[in-house]
Amino acid sequence: MNDNNVTPEPKDPKAPLPPGFLRNPVHFLAFGFGSGAMPKAPGTWGSVAAIPVWYTFAWLPPVAYWLVVLAAFLVGIWLCGKTANDLNVHDHGGIVWDEFVGMWIALGLFPGQIIGVLLAFALFRLFDVVKPWPISWLDARMPGGLGIMVDDVVAGIMALACLWAINVWVVPII
Repeated sequence: MNDNNVTPEPKDPKAPLPPGFLRNPVHFLAFGFGSGAMPKAPGTWGSVAAIPVWYTFAWLPPVAYWLVVLAAFLVGIWLCGKTANDLNVHDHGGIVWDEFVGMWIALGLFPGQIIGVLLAFALFRLFDVVKPWPISWLDARMPGGLGIMVDDVVAGIMALACLWAINVWVVPII
């Protein structure tokens, strides 16, 4: 039997990282500058880590802002797919670049007050964790890096829509 033709068994999505794994810049970015390596709730920590990065480009005009988010999404498909392949795990819990992009979408209204940022965070985490339809449907059916990214993008869009509705119909948060 030729060992080169054997596909390795997929690993547990919560498996420990190989030594030195985050020294690779691709893995370091996919793991949200290391925030995804937290032992508990890496998605939440990744979402928190996305906020200070967001502040570095939140001031851009809307078209430029959304181009940055689009570029981060497209790069994220490759980053997350490569990291998942290297770990031999479809969506390792520590891969949080998707949370970064989802948060940046949720924050797309540029909340001018801390309450807006906190609401964006809470709504994004709610949709990302609960995974209502169509998020759960997409999560179960999309392969590779696109599959890792798309459920968080939709969670971000749903959070953004809720923030917009709150801003228009309840209380201005921007």
